[in-house]
Amino acid sequence: MPTMKAVVFHGPFKISVQDVPRPTLQDDQDIIVKVQSTALCGSELHTYRGREKCDPGFIMGHEFVGVVAEVGASVTSVRIGDKVVTPFTVSCGDCFYCRDGHTSRCTGSQLFGSPDLNGGQAEFVRVPLADGSVMKAPETISDQTLVLMADIFPTGYYGVRSAIELCPKVKIHDAVMVIIGCGPVGLCAIAAASHFGPRHIFAIDSVHSRLELARGLGAEPLNFLDDREGMLTRIKAATGGRGADMVVEVVGQPAALKTAYDVVRPFGSISSIGVHGSEIPFSGEEGYDKNIRLQMGRCPVRGVFAEALAVLESKQHAFGFMFDKVMPLSEAVEGYDLFDKLKVQKVVFKV
Repeated sequence: MPTMKAVVFHGPFKISVQDVPRPTLQDDQDIIVKVQSTALCGSELHTYRGREKCDPGFIMGHEFVGVVAEVGASVTSVRIGDKVVTPFTVSCGDCFYCRDGHTSRCTGSQLFGSPDLNGGQAEFVRVPLADGSVMKAPETISDQTLVLMADIFPTGYYGVRSAIELCPKVKIHDAVMVIIGCGPVGLCAIAAASHFGPRHIFAIDSVHSRLELARGLGAEPLNFLDDREGMLTRIKAATGGRGADMVVEVVGQPAALKTAYDVVRPFGSISSIGVHGSEIPFSGEEGYDKNIRLQMGRCPVRGVFAEALAVLESKQHAFGFMFDKVMPLSEAVEGYDLFDKLKVQKVVFKV
């Protein structure tokens, strides 16, 4: 049986690059993609750090770009040799949720890089439900930037769009928006927010280097660790004492969601795209007393792909900083360690 190199999860803080069986077509709707580049996403740290409990033994990775190597008999949207990018969840394209554009909740959805579906940090990856999932790589975007379209840029875009849609009576050019979390997804959200053009964008984080990147994308940086009271005062001052019209929470931690609650105005919106656990850090009574409009959940990448791509095409020149660590897949153990310790902005593995 042919083998390939792949990043395998063994338990918290334990991954390795191993020789594993190369995937084969299991269904006539499958394709096999020969991976060219694959990235590390912040949500994978939930698994790596043991916060998200799961059985070991699967291949990591849900952000990957590659070329179609094999095609199932029923697949019509791509051919062998096509360059493709795949959203981090597969979708059928035909169920109630897919028809409504909510592809992340497809009734047949699976998440790459999980016990249910091996991921793309490998030389090859099997993509189920290919016609409802993969997208041909557009010629209008660089190969390097394209990997952002598997997850983090559409997710940032979706978080911003959702926050705006939750406040339909607010004119976006009059609005104050806050982005909480300036990791890769948060920075993508800031870029997306600047496309929509709110009156003012604030970016909240505690890492100075990330806040400077946020400034470069057009946001006013606020450090919650250095001066939380000053942060709250500044947002109040910019909004006539009310609080932010719209907040996008990207971190996925209770403290970040509580900050979102603290800075949003009554009848304002919170769009939470961070991967949360069980705790919601404010009570139903507090939510009631503030009339907050809250949306949480996973981005339907396939459903927003075209919109998000159009924005990224116009801003791809600003994302060079995102690729500060490009390394071979064979060095994945080091890459995970660097990313876990916040020593790099993002890690991209070349295969």
